Amino acid sequence: MELKINGNTYDVDVEPGMPLLWVLRDELNLTGTKYGCGVAYCGACTVHLDGQPVRSCALPAAALAGREITTIEGIEQNQLLSKIQEAWLSQQVPQCGYCQSGMIMAVEGLFKQNPSPTEEELETAITNICRCGTYQRIKEAVMQLSNENKEA
Repeated sequence: MELKINGNTYDVDVEPGMPLLWVLRDELNLTGTKYGCGVAYCGACTVHLDGQPVRSCALPAAALAGREITTIEGIEQNQLLSKIQEAWLSQQVPQCGYCQSGMIMAVEGLFKQNPSPTEEELETAITNICRCGTYQRIKEAVMQLSNENKEA
């Protein structure tokens, strides 16, 4: 099947039911997307499908023909970090960092819909799990960027 990922087209020979997560990691060596729970709960595997955050561990490859997939590797522009990635660094969000690619992808999706979310909107929209508990730093990074967007 043919998949469009990060603006590139890939021909992959996989079983139709293979989850997108394993296509990305095992077939295409795009390892920024992480395995966490395997049941679409934790969010470590979050990618964008047609611009919307989805959990790739439960998404069969057969459902992806003609759709645009974006992974953490595809969000930088012209070799520059996205504004969310920059906010992550300025607030020193990652501790172990394992969940961060999925968390960043979820927040990128939120900011596409609402460039200035409130704390309540953030808490409602982002359901990813961070085992290290860096939620306060995540909130600080998101609110920093939200406030910058309000001022712009």
